[in-house]
Amino acid sequence: MPRWKELPTELPSSESQLLVQLRRLKDHSGLSLAALASRTSYSRSSWERYLNGKKPVPRKAVEELAQVCGTEPTRLVVLYEVAERARTEEAGRPDQPPREQDQEPEQQEEQEEQEQPRAAGRATRTVSLKWTLGAMALAVVVSFGGGLLVAGAWDDGAPAEKAAKTGAVAAGTGYLRGQTYTCDVQRKDGELRAAHSATHEMLLDINSTGFDVVEAQCLLREKGFSPGVFDGLYDERTKGAARRFQGAHHLVVDGIIGPDTWRELRR
Repeated sequence: MPRWKELPTELPSSESQLLVQLRRLKDHSGLSLAALASRTSYSRSSWERYLNGKKPVPRKAVEELAQVCGTEPTRLVVLYEVAERARTEEAGRPDQPPREQDQEPEQQEEQEEQEQPRAAGRATRTVSLKWTLGAMALAVVVSFGGGLLVAGAWDDGAPAEKAAKTGAVAAGTGYLRGQTYTCDVQRKDGELRAAHSATHEMLLDINSTGFDVVEAQCLLREKGFSPGVFDGLYDERTKGAARRFQGAHHLVVDGIIGPDTWRELRR
């Protein structure tokens, strides 16, 4: 089965988690995108856009995918609602009208056709807005004269040493893809923590990114199953380490870190 494309880095963590689970469900079912199209209300191209993070997946599509794959949709619907809430909060308009993904498939197709003639006109305005926002962001960075990121990069230490951030600094600057983080695992309130995340439930699988992944990577190393990298990217090495850990602790060996695996990692 072909490997999935990497999800866009700008996707919120909650939406990435939803897509990881939908991809996993689709892969376990053995159904192709064409087969999904023939058994659901959505076309093959729509499924391709949804599962690759090009377009928000509708709730109805989540429910239909669960039904076609023979699984109970409740957990997936919860993930969908978390992702939808994050998108609404990011837009800053809680009272906004129904989003495109909540419309019926036929309405979506009709709207897409209506949108095409206006695309060229919107493109010019969109580019202009992006340049304006980009210039404003650059001005803010320059006016502050170097925040935490700049200070960390140009401090008078060895470059190799400055490449690794502590959990405290990382929490203040935000997760950086490609950055290597340090592991300072300590026992606090009766459980192991690496100072990157306090989660006990976040689902992690291939293409997951962020401080939750860094936390898992550090705890895996602490338990003797080091993934060899601590960069917040859940890749094959990290998944392999998770599988070995799960096998040694009599858990379901699927390489997916969920509540049961987190509980053992933090013991």
